[in-house]
Amino acid sequence: MNDRYKKSNELIERALQSIPLASQTFSKSILQFPRGTSPLFITHGKGSHVWDVDGNEYIDFVSGLLSVAIGYNDPEITGDVIKQLGKGVTFSLPHPLEMEVAELLIELVPCAEKVRFGKNGSDATSAAVRLARAYTGREHILVCGYHGWQDWYIGSTSRGLGVPTAVKELTHAFKYNDINDLKNYFVKYQNNIAAVIMEPMNIEWPNDGYLEKVKEITADNGAILIFDETITGFRFAKGGAQELFGVIPDIATLGKGMSNGFPLSAVVGKEYIMNLMEDIFFSGTFGGETLSLAAAKTVLKKVKESDFIEYIYNRGKDVLDGVNELIQKHDVAGFIEINGHPSWSILTFKNVGDYTSHQVKTFFLQEMFKQGILTIGSHNITYSHSNNDVLSLLTAYMKVLPDLRQAISENTLAERLEAKVLEPVFKVR
Repeated sequence: MNDRYKKSNELIERALQSIPLASQTFSKSILQFPRGTSPLFITHGKGSHVWDVDGNEYIDFVSGLLSVAIGYNDPEITGDVIKQLGKGVTFSLPHPLEMEVAELLIELVPCAEKVRFGKNGSDATSAAVRLARAYTGREHILVCGYHGWQDWYIGSTSRGLGVPTAVKELTHAFKYNDINDLKNYFVKYQNNIAAVIMEPMNIEWPNDGYLEKVKEITADNGAILIFDETITGFRFAKGGAQELFGVIPDIATLGKGMSNGFPLSAVVGKEYIMNLMEDIFFSGTFGGETLSLAAAKTVLKKVKESDFIEYIYNRGKDVLDGVNELIQKHDVAGFIEINGHPSWSILTFKNVGDYTSHQVKTFFLQEMFKQGILTIGSHNITYSHSNNDVLSLLTAYMKVLPDLRQAISENTLAERLEAKVLEPVFKVR
């Protein structure tokens, strides 16, 4: 075990005694971070930097799994939350903040005419699907992307243990940018499809006219189009991917960076559909919790009034272009590539020679952590990432990519791994 992570390694042993995988989130667990060569617990953060329990400092490009959009401990957001904390958190009646944040969402998001809040992305997507089923009177759902842990979605993945077969049979995954695959499902389940729910963009950019055709086919078949903008909302444009691509869904789900790490999500959509929220049961004690709403109000005002969107695009483009250049320069394009939107770009690792993609990624992570970069193979840009942060990231790539190339060329990658090889949670696309 690496002495750099001595306390992390001690705490993981303790945490495993009380918490499965020692984490509340798969993507923060030892399935994602190689045990023994990774920081496993964070104590605090400021701006774009975080510190682990051993006192090591990192530039964080995970950004709370994209939930942090402005930066850690932003003074304005923290100040507004503290003010609200002094007044109360959860009350016996609605708080005006619920209305104020809903009004901001309606102003920013093109499809938003009415709003309901949840606490995480799974709340919002599951509520949207229930809403679509109630509105159409149908049961089958077509999915593309990642939509949370609830039975209706996760049963369609390799993580479907515990989901009833009857539920699994109602959800069907279609291929992104393949319009014929979508059409075939509408033929197969004619008049039985309640909704198409999809991430409007993940790694791939949509082909010209693709999202428009998805909307047309969905509408022609009497189904509801739901864009899962848990990540893309307030990141790709002020109004999300629907604004960027000019394709407006019937319903959208929002979350992640909307409240800069505080737990809040939302279902927004056309009034004639959203009014059914009065009849379906989507209700929770903490949907109107005021600290998250206070944070969201401040975040949304920053999105609306500042250069936030332009800023994260430009910093992300520097990353995207710089990493692409280094991938070519160091001759690793055969097994590493980078794709996505500048504000959220993602590395894809491939098998090479005798080595699996998981071995390649494990080596990459263990070496990037040594360079003071916290990553899971993506670049989740925030308003606090500076030009110097980007330079530090690219400098780390300049060190790690040639080392990776050498280890593969010399057939020494396996023996240079200092931890157990990562195992994937599941593949989304």
